[in-house]
Amino acid sequence: MNLDDEVCLCFHVTKRKVLSFLRIEKPRRPGQLSECYGAGTGCGWCRAYLTRLFDEANRAAGTVVEEPTSDDYARQRSRYIRSGGGTPPPGAAPLTPDDSDA
Repeated sequence: MNLDDEVCLCFHVTKRKVLSFLRIEKPRRPGQLSECYGAGTGCGWCRAYLTRLFDEANRAAGTVVEEPTSDDYARQRSRYIRSGGGTPPPGAAPLTPDDSDA
């Protein structure tokens, strides 16, 4: 994912915003990332990714973890929501078409 790709698709919070929040605010728990424009408080899809960013920010530099593309991330979120994983709030990024529609 690029820095300007949305991590929280419900509240349109970019990876850049989250990383800046981590660097400046230095939260002590992953749940405090909700203070970054409401990240993680919508459908819940991004919570695992936010936790991963939190863990990486608190880990030694140089650790490289493979990231999904923004398109793959959006598709995975759509599957999560369609399977009953959460409900996006009004104004959230729309779901991607179902794989069977493609």
